[in-house]
Amino acid sequence: MEDISSALNQYIATEIARQPQRVLAPEEPLITSGLIDSFHLVDLALFVEDRFGVHLDDAELNSQTFDTLAQLVALVESRR
Repeated sequence: MEDISSALNQYIATEIARQPQRVLAPEEPLITSGLIDSFHLVDLALFVEDRFGVHLDDAELNSQTFDTLAQLVALVESRR
């Protein structure tokens, strides 16, 4: 089974932060820290849907459900 956390970390570090060597901590804030803005949030949601074959509701694209790597992993796992 693919490591969800690693795939998300790689995508965020490479495509959003433009720092391919960066390793995100599971509880590091993504939205509230400003690392991910509204444009990148949509890109990340599309990546998650395509890569993991899950559906995300627009209402879930917020800092309450999408702010940390741990939250993202839990969301993907709950949809699989």
